[in-house]
Amino acid sequence: MKLTDSVRAIKGIGEKSEKLFGKLGVTTVEELLAFYPREYDVYTAIQPIASVREGNTVILEGTFTERPRMNSARNLKIISCRLRDVSGQIAVRWFNMPYLLHSLKVGMRYILRGRITQKNGVLQMTQPKLLSKEEYVNRLGKLQPVYHLTAGLTNHMITKSVAAALKEYEPEPDFLPLEIRKKYNLIAHKKAVQAIHFPESKEAYAQARNRLTFEEFFLFSLALHRIKETKQEKTSDYRLERDELTKELLNRLPYTLTSGQEKVRQEIKHDLQSGKVMNRLIQGDVGSGKTVLAMLALLSAAENGYQGAIMAPTEVLAMQHYEEFMNYLSPLGVRVDLLVGSMTAAQKKKTMERIANQETDILVGTHALIQEKVSYADLALIVTDEQHRFGVKQRELFSDKGKSPHILVMSATPIPRTLALILYGDLDISVVDTLPANRLPIKNCVVGTNYRPQAYRFMEKQIQEGHQVYIICPMVEGSEESEAENVIDYTNMLRETLSPSVRVEYLHGKMRPSEKTEIMTAFSKQKIDVLVSTTVIEVGINVPNATVMMIENAERFGLAQLHQLRGRIGRGEAQSYCIFMAGNTSEETMERLKILENSNDGFYIASQDLKMRGPGDLFGVRQSGEYYFKLADIWQDARQLKQANEAAGTYTQKELSLLCKKYDGLRKKLEEYTGEVML
Repeated sequence: MKLTDSVRAIKGIGEKSEKLFGKLGVTTVEELLAFYPREYDVYTAIQPIASVREGNTVILEGTFTERPRMNSARNLKIISCRLRDVSGQIAVRWFNMPYLLHSLKVGMRYILRGRITQKNGVLQMTQPKLLSKEEYVNRLGKLQPVYHLTAGLTNHMITKSVAAALKEYEPEPDFLPLEIRKKYNLIAHKKAVQAIHFPESKEAYAQARNRLTFEEFFLFSLALHRIKETKQEKTSDYRLERDELTKELLNRLPYTLTSGQEKVRQEIKHDLQSGKVMNRLIQGDVGSGKTVLAMLALLSAAENGYQGAIMAPTEVLAMQHYEEFMNYLSPLGVRVDLLVGSMTAAQKKKTMERIANQETDILVGTHALIQEKVSYADLALIVTDEQHRFGVKQRELFSDKGKSPHILVMSATPIPRTLALILYGDLDISVVDTLPANRLPIKNCVVGTNYRPQAYRFMEKQIQEGHQVYIICPMVEGSEESEAENVIDYTNMLRETLSPSVRVEYLHGKMRPSEKTEIMTAFSKQKIDVLVSTTVIEVGINVPNATVMMIENAERFGLAQLHQLRGRIGRGEAQSYCIFMAGNTSEETMERLKILENSNDGFYIASQDLKMRGPGDLFGVRQSGEYYFKLADIWQDARQLKQANEAAGTYTQKELSLLCKKYDGLRKKLEEYTGEVML
């Protein structure tokens, strides 16, 4: 079996399964082997009921003391019964599994695995899985891979397919040069792929992850070094010197730019008037006012007779930008258009005609802006929002839409400068280091799960006052569960717990884009009171009316990501509150989370995050999966990022091209990575 073969070549994958794998972006054997587990599940020993703690996933063995009974609440069918062992007993509940009513027998011994939750101060096991004795024994103590799923594809099916592929495929020679593997103590690629899917121990996992993380960073750094070698400072066709309209817009704004915004505005203005192509990154904390700087730069392009475009990572964010730009720029005679995937074919066609005929001055949109069909009349400036979600290749694609247009990149992720210089090596970096004066600092608290009833009461009080709430759930354990099911379970529990008048909805990454947009839009229009979500809301929604965020199992996230999530609140004039709920209240965990309780400064938090994070929690949620990388994490793996960048710097394009025998595998891999043939 070759790496380039279709997944159909793997035993057990037919036409139907092939289509389901395709939904996950897996079409070849190579893509399946690079479809790494999102986390690992460990089956622990059976424990006494009396020892269970809220928030933990446990395995219990006992008998049911009573016949299960079924109640209904808000379209939910709830099966309840009690499990007993020699140490005590506990309530067990299942949602929407009515068939259990007749299959569970009183007096028979059962093994259950599930999460311990609390309701009205009483512990209970929610939605457990029933295990056979054989299943329990076979899985005990082993690291079980847990994959991202799609409807119709189980974790078992993916695990079986990966195991079959690992057994049958023909590996290619290791593309990393031997001298690099020796210098940085890296295991062979094939061994790493085997161990990342099925690690025999934590040590084997750590070695595998170290190798695969290094190669991701190494290829990224090589590609970036190539761009820097070939892209010397270019003369620009677009010298944007007229700025009467930008002055007028500054006078019309209902606020004065902060000192940080003004400093960066002058840097952008200098670039646009210099006669050289601008390649600049604006880094600024959440809420620091980067969007208005982008609007001023785009207005400058329009005033000078050219076009500008801004690309956002989600449709909701693109629509919010569009509405804001229309509000401020239409009175100045600037023609603003929107282009997003959910528009009808006829709408897209009309918009594209206006762009091509230069009847549009500023175009706002998503990835739709870089599609082949979109042709710009005279594109002078490109802005990408939340750059880490696009990557170098997409930036290059966008740039090819014009004659070397100016490029402005915005990121709300406060990366320490040492890492930013590596990740954005081809860009000049500006930092907006002050926040608007009228923003009230968010009030933070770090609490254990026993605070949850009080948190719910506080949320209801805020909702009665007309505000809205976010609850963030991490991806939790359960090898047959996707993140979606966990969010749905939590939503069901919340609908049962909160007042019937409170409107609770959920949001997760597996929903169709149109569904996500619908939910986000409904929340922004105050048609939803509580939004239970995974980290999918980290970017793409701006709801000034949302004043409370509670993050469940906060210890499972990196500090920088928690800060990013917190940035969804505190965007209006009302006081906002963030509750970091820790399932694990160890001294070390609480010390780390206290950094967030005591500071709202993203750059400080990011630097502390780097200091405090060691090699990473094996079972934790990854911090920054959006940064071009499948496995690597720029925070957790900062040391490897620096090493890989150092190693990449020793291989020039000339070396890779001329020494083709020695570096043939590496050159081929780099061509695959960049999509370009190296001469």
